Amino acid sequence: MRAGYTSAMRRSLPLLIAIALALPAGAQTVYKLVRPDGTVHYTDRRPADIDGVETIQVRAEVQQIARLRVESDRELRHAVVGNVLHGPLEIRLLAAEASNLQSEPALPLRTVLAGEGEQRVAVFGPLDPAQGWGFSLQLQAMPGDPRAVHQDVDYALPFDSGGWRIDQGWGGRFSHTSPESRHAVDFSAPEGTPVLAAREGVVMQIADDFRGAGLDLEKYGARANFVRVLHSDGSMGLYAHLAPESARVRPGARVRAGQVIGAVGSTGYSTGPHLHFVVQVNRGLKLESVPFRMQGPSGALRIPGAP
Repeated sequence: MRAGYTSAMRRSLPLLIAIALALPAGAQTVYKLVRPDGTVHYTDRRPADIDGVETIQVRAEVQQIARLRVESDRELRHAVVGNVLHGPLEIRLLAAEASNLQSEPALPLRTVLAGEGEQRVAVFGPLDPAQGWGFSLQLQAMPGDPRAVHQDVDYALPFDSGGWRIDQGWGGRFSHTSPESRHAVDFSAPEGTPVLAAREGVVMQIADDFRGAGLDLEKYGARANFVRVLHSDGSMGLYAHLAPESARVRPGARVRAGQVIGAVGSTGYSTGPHLHFVVQVNRGLKLESVPFRMQGPSGALRIPGAP
């Protein structure tokens, strides 16, 4: 922040801070009250007198991947973002609303956070210390480092036995039409079939406790059990629609190609037991799938839709 913050800024200022994680799901309001003795109290009940109370609007996704909070430092406020993934996370922080506000660095800002850590990403103060001020923050987050470059390597078949078939390949009209899934492969296999890592890496993220399934895109489109593995080149292998509580690895664990990481299921936007496998990279706060080669039982796997 620029110099010039004197005792005038330490006077009691009416300050309202709203924090919103720009991620799908419901919202919750939490009120932060500072009592006369200096102790801090959080409550979900709206105080009768809202003046001087910080209101935190938390909007969380199905599985939260970033946490945003605002810390007080006398007259200043610091935005602190925590990355809960075991791998890089790109964020974008912006002010949805602002009154008499200056920030350093200027908003909106974009940066990449290392895995499992917190970072102060911005500091805020009033332009005019004699006036009230406030702001509303939104945080967007996406797994992966946008600087990653996928290497041309061979992936191993994610099964060690027969009984599987490819039901949908690249560009499949049912659900492989978006950039993040255009180069995905859907392997049909009996429920409970062990799923193997197709490439070595570090387990970046797991969802393991969802049991619903169906073709209601609004209800199930963003929900499925999965394991996300971070590769050495920054790309990420996603193994989705796994059976509930079938994950055999934990976030942060290093896995080798051929290691069992879960089991085939039918969770999320799904018509039956299958494995949705895709290699993704972050392309600036959006995931994109990339073409890949995979070795099958008799050599290179023939993927429908591949050139």
